[in-house]
Amino acid sequence: MTDTAVNTKAKPAPKSARPGTVALLLNNSLATGGLIVLAVICLIALATPLLPLPDPDATAPADRLLPVFSEGHLLGTDHLGRDLLSRLLWGTRVSLAVGVSATLIAAFFGSLFGLVAGYAGGRTDTVIMRGIDMVMAFPYILLALAIVAVLGPGLLNALYAIALVNIPFFARNIRGITYGLARREFVDAARLSGKSPVQILFIEILPNVLPVIVITMSTTVGWMILETAGLSFLGLGAQPPQADLGSMLGEGRKILFTAPHVSIIPGLMIFALVMSINLFGDGVRDVLDPRLRAGSLSRPVARTAVARGGSDIPPPSATPGVLDLRGLRTEFRIGGSVYKAVGGVDLHVRQGECLGVVGESGSGKSVTAMSVMGLVPTPPGRIAGGAAYLEGEDLFAASDGRIRHLRGGSVAYVFQDPLSTLHPLFTVGDQLKEAIRAHQPLSNAQLKEKALELLSLVRIPNPKERLSAYPHELSGGMRQRVCIAMALANDAKLLIADEPTTALDVTVQAQVLTLMNGLRRERNAAILFITHDFGVVSALCDRVAVMYAGRIVETGTTREILENPQHPYTAKLIECVPVLGEPERRLDAIEGRPPVVNNLPDGCAFADRCPRVRPDCRSGELELKLSSPERGVRCLYPLGEGGTA
Repeated sequence: MTDTAVNTKAKPAPKSARPGTVALLLNNSLATGGLIVLAVICLIALATPLLPLPDPDATAPADRLLPVFSEGHLLGTDHLGRDLLSRLLWGTRVSLAVGVSATLIAAFFGSLFGLVAGYAGGRTDTVIMRGIDMVMAFPYILLALAIVAVLGPGLLNALYAIALVNIPFFARNIRGITYGLARREFVDAARLSGKSPVQILFIEILPNVLPVIVITMSTTVGWMILETAGLSFLGLGAQPPQADLGSMLGEGRKILFTAPHVSIIPGLMIFALVMSINLFGDGVRDVLDPRLRAGSLSRPVARTAVARGGSDIPPPSATPGVLDLRGLRTEFRIGGSVYKAVGGVDLHVRQGECLGVVGESGSGKSVTAMSVMGLVPTPPGRIAGGAAYLEGEDLFAASDGRIRHLRGGSVAYVFQDPLSTLHPLFTVGDQLKEAIRAHQPLSNAQLKEKALELLSLVRIPNPKERLSAYPHELSGGMRQRVCIAMALANDAKLLIADEPTTALDVTVQAQVLTLMNGLRRERNAAILFITHDFGVVSALCDRVAVMYAGRIVETGTTREILENPQHPYTAKLIECVPVLGEPERRLDAIEGRPPVVNNLPDGCAFADRCPRVRPDCRSGELELKLSSPERGVRCLYPLGEGGTA
């Protein structure tokens, strides 16, 4: 039968499930409460000129110190008979205007100094930052008092003083971020494209530091209002008869015991205003955090959450082995959507065997590997079903203490980027000793001897000298060997290698593969090897499991998979691998993209990209059909002998 392509109506793409700015803010109840209080205060302050209020500066000695809820004076009067409600609202307008204005001035000049110093570097950076350090050498409130004393009392002078003493706070923050960004590749590319320093500064760098400026402003406004109120309280800010919250508080302190409401009312307004601004500012900071937009609304816990029912625990397989995954399902809950990263995976790894897991990026390989020992971050990840058995022990039912004991002991990991595993501030020897000490009570001399033995085992020359080296002093291949040594430090029964050779050059890659293969045979350890490359699979693995859209689509021995792929996806992956001695062989890419795992299609997930798709491929649940204990394919119309139609 000829290949046919069936055009069916695709499932509508779901709306983005990532929480938006408003949703993230509303998820934070404290920030939402602060926003509501702040909005009410600002609306009332803006509407003050339109409200039927008496003149805030009009005195009436006959009505002095009237209590709250007096007739015609809702909040009473002060010692001169002035209406407290009117003065409170007009004073709130003034305090808000001064606080926001001072923040904008400090943010503008401080960010400008920080941007120029961080980008220019050298002498310009030194001159600007030493000037900033001189300003910061004085206590900020004393410096503000000195500036007002020189300029003279007054609200405008207080505004200038408060803004000036807060410029260094913005400058130092922005300078540090700009300094790092100015040496990034995208800035070098902009410079090579002919952009001027001013264009680079304001077009390339400024948008990247703008969230930090906004966050700093949101958390500074409240502090500015407090500082302004403090100067007015001391008589250096607003001058009589003008009212602001600080001057009202200062006037009321003299009669605090005879008429406490004169002081308490502006004090409560300062408290409500500053607290609401701070709570809202914290919410803005959280909203602009990209990790929150990824769905992680709190710090991940030390172990992946397990949310499976008691009746959803499959028994281990009858075949003995080191690792036995049964119906593993791992999900990510982001916003209102569920991403089924692993949708029911069965894997079995025997002692001394190397099982390769192959598939495109996003197929669920790494999530499967990290689920074994609970390394998937929660939130947003969770294990929704299935079981992982390590020599018959259900890992998902084990205690946290037991999992900590097994991590690095019975089960060890080697990740793709060794710099993400090795700590940059500790020597290789210290980190190797720590890995050993966590599971073996050895003396310092024994730890050093064991570390030297491990470095020699992974073929690192001059191991004694390498013990005192830091990770950045080693090449990529050497760092990866150190990570392998750490994984072998406690004679692990299972070694999970997640693309450990992808970032290495071909020569070093071959050396690492030879090393891992030799160590496996010497120590009879099981290896779960994750990779994109069938060439690596052919050199190391005994069996292969091909993953697509979170499920195993084909499994078998390495020779069977390479010589006789049965799933069209497997055949396409193999066609992407060049063959030595066949220079004219066409390397075909797989058309289309993998489906998103929060909107998986019905039937076969590969149907939209498959050249052999038929109508019944798009409906129902496809099971993994086993032709032998080690050979299976999830396809209604598998390929024939030799991977042909």
